Amino acid sequence: MTQDFAFKDTSENLSSVLQKLINQLGGKTITLRELMEAIGEQGLLLMCAIASLPFLIPVSIPGVSTVFGAAIIMISLAIILNRLPWLPKRILDRQMETARLVPALQKGINIVSWLDKYIRPRLLSLTTGAIMNRVNGIAIMAAGLLLMMPLGFIPFSNTLPGIAILLFSAGMIQRDGATVLGGYLFLALTTIYFAALAYAAVWAGQGLSNSLTGA
Repeated sequence: MTQDFAFKDTSENLSSVLQKLINQLGGKTITLRELMEAIGEQGLLLMCAIASLPFLIPVSIPGVSTVFGAAIIMISLAIILNRLPWLPKRILDRQMETARLVPALQKGINIVSWLDKYIRPRLLSLTTGAIMNRVNGIAIMAAGLLLMMPLGFIPFSNTLPGIAILLFSAGMIQRDGATVLGGYLFLALTTIYFAALAYAAVWAGQGLSNSLTGA
């Protein structure tokens, strides 16, 4: 599909929308295609918010990192290009265990419910217009790329970009520029954290090399 889309304002709390979605989930497994169909017209940004939730809690769900990470990146690309997203069939139809996904989403609702208390329309210039949609889309893509880096064993390597994606998505859905700014803050923290990890890895590698060569 290549039609243009626009984000619609919603007066319903994000946690309420997510709870309705969870109530619809059944069966042993679910695919990303089925999940997006259940979400409906709020699909793009809400899908990003949902995809970030499993990364905010200490739970491991096989296949979710690849599927949700790819979904976030492709959706952010769709936001940048102002087109409905295209996703590979193998991503759309990959099976995920409902019994493990639903509890993770349910726990994530607790985080979203806390956000709902503070989210309200403000700083609208950061959440309206094609230019800001594209800028925010680029930021979501950057967070998604950081999220997919194979560093899940390192503390906060998934949590920080996951929080950034949730704040971007929730802020854009509810037209809250302050929450979007929070997304940029966590994206900056993630970038700094990853840069520090890279520096530490290089430093450790040089130290190991020097010890082996007797320098």
